[in-house]
Amino acid sequence: MHIQFAELPVFDQDRASAFYSEHVGCEAVADQPMPHQEWRWIELRFPNAETTLHFLPRKDEELSEGPVLVLVADHLEELIARMRSVGVEITTGPQPAPWRPGTMIAEFRDSEGNRIGVSSG
Repeated sequence: MHIQFAELPVFDQDRASAFYSEHVGCEAVADQPMPHQEWRWIELRFPNAETTLHFLPRKDEELSEGPVLVLVADHLEELIARMRSVGVEITTGPQPAPWRPGTMIAEFRDSEGNRIGVSSG
């Protein structure tokens, strides 16, 4: 058993797709119109993962207080440095995770204002 997809609220599907493709390395596995809706069914696959990311319409402007999604990256410091260099808002770290010795963590805001966590493993 595995998780098929995680849902993430977004304002703009194209902007969110571009953000996750360019900065996180995701690739589109589905992009289909939804019958009788302006919204499309989009799923993005993370590198080396079965789980995909699916976008839902965001209902309000409220920014998430805590991470709505936590990713695991093999090269956390490099990922965060690359994101910072292109203007992605890094909100935390990289820093040691107090709950797991030897693990580094960081957080950033995606193009839609979602707070996303990243762990080194």
